Amino acid sequence: MEVKKLSISWQFLIVLVLILQILSALDFDPYRVLGVSRTASQADIKKAYKKLAREWHPDKNKDPGAEDKFIQISKAYEILSNEEKRSNYDHYGDAGENQGYQKQQQQREYRFRHFHENFYFDESFFHFPFNSERRGSIDEKYLLHFSHYVNEVVPDSFKKPYLIKITSDWCFSCIHIEPVWKEVVQELERLGVGIGVVHAGYERRLAHHLGAHSTPSILGIINGKISFFHNAVVRENLRQFVESLLPGNLVEKVTNKNYIRFLSGWQQENKPHVLLFDQMPVVPLLYKLTAFAYKDYLTFGYVRVGLREAEEMKRQYNVNVYAPTILIFKEHINKPADAIQARGMKKQVIDDFITQNKYLLAARLTSQRLFHELCPVKRSHRQRKYCVVLLTAEAAKLSKPFDAFLSFALANTKDTVRFVHVYSNRQQEFANTLVPDSDTFQGKSAVSILERRTTGGRVVYKTLEAPWTGSESDKLTLLGYLDQLRRDPALLSSEAVLPDLTDELAPIFLLRWFYSASDYISDCWDSIFHNNWREMMPLLSLVFSALFILFGTVIVQAFSDSNDERESNPPDKEEAHEKAGKTEPSFAKENSSRIPKKGFVEVTELTDVTYTSNLVRLRPGHMNVVLILSNSTKTSLLQKFALEVYTFTGSSCLHFSFLSLDKHREWLEYLLEFAQDAAPIPNQYDKHFMERDYTGYVLALNGHKKYFCLFKPQKAVEEEEALGSCSDLDSSLHLGDSRGKSSCGLGPRPIKGKLSKLSLWMERLLEGSLQRFYIPSWPELD
Repeated sequence: MEVKKLSISWQFLIVLVLILQILSALDFDPYRVLGVSRTASQADIKKAYKKLAREWHPDKNKDPGAEDKFIQISKAYEILSNEEKRSNYDHYGDAGENQGYQKQQQQREYRFRHFHENFYFDESFFHFPFNSERRGSIDEKYLLHFSHYVNEVVPDSFKKPYLIKITSDWCFSCIHIEPVWKEVVQELERLGVGIGVVHAGYERRLAHHLGAHSTPSILGIINGKISFFHNAVVRENLRQFVESLLPGNLVEKVTNKNYIRFLSGWQQENKPHVLLFDQMPVVPLLYKLTAFAYKDYLTFGYVRVGLREAEEMKRQYNVNVYAPTILIFKEHINKPADAIQARGMKKQVIDDFITQNKYLLAARLTSQRLFHELCPVKRSHRQRKYCVVLLTAEAAKLSKPFDAFLSFALANTKDTVRFVHVYSNRQQEFANTLVPDSDTFQGKSAVSILERRTTGGRVVYKTLEAPWTGSESDKLTLLGYLDQLRRDPALLSSEAVLPDLTDELAPIFLLRWFYSASDYISDCWDSIFHNNWREMMPLLSLVFSALFILFGTVIVQAFSDSNDERESNPPDKEEAHEKAGKTEPSFAKENSSRIPKKGFVEVTELTDVTYTSNLVRLRPGHMNVVLILSNSTKTSLLQKFALEVYTFTGSSCLHFSFLSLDKHREWLEYLLEFAQDAAPIPNQYDKHFMERDYTGYVLALNGHKKYFCLFKPQKAVEEEEALGSCSDLDSSLHLGDSRGKSSCGLGPRPIKGKLSKLSLWMERLLEGSLQRFYIPSWPELD
């Protein structure tokens, strides 16, 4: 019987070995794909790759499997050209960087798990639910890690408060508060409160960062600030704690005496106003949380319908007293712009309702952030957003031009058009850019239609020829322009770069300093009387150290001899003053020479020193726009390049460089081999190959995703007379208007005009509509 079992096990082992050998044979082998040995050098691998890439390139090989073959060749070269990936593949059969470490880690975890499962005193023997894996899934759903807390919870706390519990294993008090915590979480999460759980045993760094030195601890986070809960863990106390985190001036109580003043504040605050009608004596927590989430966009008020002070509002706005009602008022206070009424109102319903009414019908542009939100940058041809801007003077009462503009906006509400207005006396640079400099518009209102092209301020616009008076003829003219714009976007013929808007509603410096100081004092007060004393030890140590140093300095100065200072040499002081006076002008000149001029574009040279930081290890989402030039064309091409790309320098994801063709021609020709017909394959019979002129080419290089986009210079003037005839082979390698002329012996093209279409190419680059040429890896820059 034992012999039979042994033979069966041996047969099973043999079959398993055969299966593993078959699977390993089917695996991807980069050495076999490139046809090189495992001891091949980098030069042999590169030579084999170039030969196979030219042979199997999909543009030159029409075989149906050429594309798959080319992908395998590129993948094999990517592995073998990188020494680290090649070493990992040789050792572990995979190009992963951490393959060896992962296998060792898996072996350790298996040994530990095997030992833990066979240990006699397993924790299930005691039947105690201390381990977090034994508890319900309520905590696992809200577990926080340090990176998640810093990157998501803290920024999100400016829109909603967070309630966080600190727990650990073998915690009797944590088990005691579990039912109350579960009930509170289910209630508050529906209202919009963020929930989090931190396991102090596994996330010690986060627990220490939060200042929790014992478990269980409960704390709240709002606007990035931490507040600890110090009362008994019951439902009402936790609910009051969350409500105490919110600012006290979020919702204003409105009655018959102040509702007109409240609703008329839209002009000064530049926000819609929201009124909630309900029978509750206090403002519901759901409404307070909604007011906190949208405090930057709307102003909230609360009306208790059971009081006599609300009878006039109920009659005027026809409010049903038996169900909560929310009214939104914009420019007109006599009639609400939108309304919603329902019993047991849900958070999602309120959020959708508020989101649809975040802005006024014709909001005033008071900051650059509001300009970005109301007039977003064009992303594609299908997502065009036009802004109709009324440029008018500030007035105490609404003027006739603004009333007419507002009525026109109310009658033409469409998704593609947004109506805004600007006070020309507060935003003078913005208004002067759009309005023509003529006596026709002096002291009068004007209307412009614009479309934003880049985040740097570049717009295309069309200003109405006549001032805006609000007459019917002005409305018909504006309506005709908007109808024509839907059919022909080229109507916006003017182009400009708008300056950034000044923040009109920002508090002055003294108020901001006062608010910051009061917040800091309140934080220190809470830390002293409520938080753990261990948090205050560094601050107390710093204070006592400063007092000790100050006291010691006073004692030393009191007992020191001051006669040495009196015996200092006056001529030395005069000489020092003369030297300081001489050096001050030169320092001022040096600083003044460092101040960049307007229109300055920083263009760095791409060399072997800056190659890795500016291309190979470029951050994801960033691109390097590289101009190809020679020593003879460097000055003129760089000046033209700076003029063309200046309007795109506002984007932090774009970097600008230039590459010397005289030094790095081989690197450029290697890259152009991957572009379709961008550069020919060098041939020993092509005597003009080294004479090809690549000056004026522009490459947009994405270092992270390993692709580039190519700009070819456009034809500017008629070609000069031919200096020699071309051979048949040269005509077969002809590259088009901008490249074949130098190979056919034609004279060089004038430099002016080579980059005349570069700005249009840059627009297509930002839209993502240019063709991309992928490469397996970036070559070395010799």
